[in-house]
Amino acid sequence: MLWDECRTNVVCATGGSPRDDTRLVGNERVNIKDTIAAINQMQADGVVERYAIGGAVGATFYLEPVATLDLDVFINFPPKAGSALVSPQPIFDYLKTRGGRIEGEYIVIAGWPVQFLRTASPLIEEALAQSVEKDVAGIPARVFTAEHLAAIALQTGRAKDKVRILQFVETAVLDHARFQAILSRHGLQEAWCRFETQFRGDIP
Repeated sequence: MLWDECRTNVVCATGGSPRDDTRLVGNERVNIKDTIAAINQMQADGVVERYAIGGAVGATFYLEPVATLDLDVFINFPPKAGSALVSPQPIFDYLKTRGGRIEGEYIVIAGWPVQFLRTASPLIEEALAQSVEKDVAGIPARVFTAEHLAAIALQTGRAKDKVRILQFVETAVLDHARFQAILSRHGLQEAWCRFETQFRGDIP
């Protein structure tokens, strides 16, 4: 079963920063706090209105780390004057002048590849609006709540997302009432029922 494959990776939850906030680039370890500091400065300079970390790195603020290659940063940023359209180009231009480099769909900031993602659904818009502040080695970072991360994983529905939901459930980091309210607001109760049926023996 899918759950059996991931069970050995599940340990107790953490409410602090990611357990391993560095990655190896060549022979040098780079720290994610420098990447977050650059994103914080970008927000302070008005390039983006608001940001929050989601995806696998966001989950490591609540769960044990998993192997991941990139940092998913969800953003709101102002449209160009006189236009309803938004473009990531101001982000790329800003960061390139500060040492960032483009690699495909990512921009590498202080050694970490970062993908900037727009809020493409009401659920992600809410997750961004209700994101919380976490500490990474003295640097504040905006992060999706555990409940929103689990709801987004349920909505996405890939095998790795189901594993992540089970990790959230087993480590008991979810506020059940808050999670159920999110599912109700975004029409995910039926998907949750199917998930519970599929993994009934693995959910406490």
